Amino acid sequence: MDALSVIYEQVGSEEPFYRLVEHFYQGVEASSVLRPLYPKDLSEAKSKLAKYLIYRMGGSQAYVQERGHPRMRARHMPFKIGMKERDAWLLAMNSALDQTEEFKPFRAELDAFFEHFATFMINQPN
Repeated sequence: MDALSVIYEQVGSEEPFYRLVEHFYQGVEASSVLRPLYPKDLSEAKSKLAKYLIYRMGGSQAYVQERGHPRMRARHMPFKIGMKERDAWLLAMNSALDQTEEFKPFRAELDAFFEHFATFMINQPN
């Protein structure tokens, strides 16, 4: 069990995760770097990210039941992700975390996780 796997229990419900994702996708929509990577309708992307975060942080297994093993790097291979995309993604996620009170007690753990996650998704040279 890692530090992230208890966050769901501490937060207490799925609702804050869905709010975090809404805030994140507001950043995506405002980003000239990120927006072109996503389809026009963001509802499926929002649902997938919320379910993944809930699963990863100790909540419902719905993500795995619907999609199987996360394989996040493989799932992101069709998209060109370099440092510019990584940095824009982190900016949007950090802003979302700033706006979602329930995650403030876990900020250090979440910052480390998302930094590693975003860097791991890079599949293009600088």
